[in-house]
Amino acid sequence: MEGQSWRKLDRQELDHQYSPSHWSHRMDKDAVIEAHVRETAEGTRMARAVTHPVLNIQYGDRESEKMDVYFPDQTCATSREKGFPLLVYIHGGYWQFFSKEESGFLAPPLVSCGIAVMAMDYDIAPRGDMDLMVSQVRRSIVAVLTRFPQITGVFLCGHSAGAHLAAMALSTDWSHYGVTPEIRGALLVSGVYDLLPITHTYVNDAIAMSRQVALRNSPIQLTALLKNNADDCHVVIAVAEHDSPEFHRQSREYFQSVEDLDLAVSYQRVENTDHFDVIERLSQEGYLLTQLLLEMILKK
Repeated sequence: MEGQSWRKLDRQELDHQYSPSHWSHRMDKDAVIEAHVRETAEGTRMARAVTHPVLNIQYGDRESEKMDVYFPDQTCATSREKGFPLLVYIHGGYWQFFSKEESGFLAPPLVSCGIAVMAMDYDIAPRGDMDLMVSQVRRSIVAVLTRFPQITGVFLCGHSAGAHLAAMALSTDWSHYGVTPEIRGALLVSGVYDLLPITHTYVNDAIAMSRQVALRNSPIQLTALLKNNADDCHVVIAVAEHDSPEFHRQSREYFQSVEDLDLAVSYQRVENTDHFDVIERLSQEGYLLTQLLLEMILKK
């Protein structure tokens, strides 16, 4: 069974497979992470300068539970008459790095087409555990819809750990939240959809997931909920050419599990990219995945 193939790998090899910086074709492992932080942080600062953001909107009771919304124009934030679609972006960082301060870089090409973008903070490990992070992403989506009822449709985009959290949002029983978002599409980039292998790697040192926590927060275990709650949603599962074999396996198997339910899902291998620039390039209007997002959102 392919889904269990990771069990044949020893701890050293698993750590290697789940170290995305080891697989970059562009630069060494330290340089590629430094470049990623720089690109996403500078891109976010630029996005705040050229769009109309409303920053640090509280979405929950915890001090950390804040979100930023980048609007196409100033009236979108205040006018209940003017509707607009919303892209929710969920950052990666292996559930223990990054924040919304590096999450607005993709806004300019979307905002220029009339699409608002929301990016949230969630309590990364060790402060937050996996159950809390999943809950925070779900609650931030409910909060932005409650705050801005003029939103005409919700689309998700997540990278790496953020793709995992986006997939968990797709597999949500929204009856527990009082609001049922109309999630029309999702772009999941270089994600992890089965958390069990993670529990056997260095990544789990900070997260401290048990087997039970990993299972209940693994999207590949929850595709029936996805079918029930996001049946009309188009899901794109993308992976970088230079992601590791384990990342390719994770994406391929999640795609297959969703396709087996006869849901609208497609698979995209992005050539000449690694785990980092596959998402960084969303700041560019002409980039393959940017165009894919625009087509997904604007045709709905």
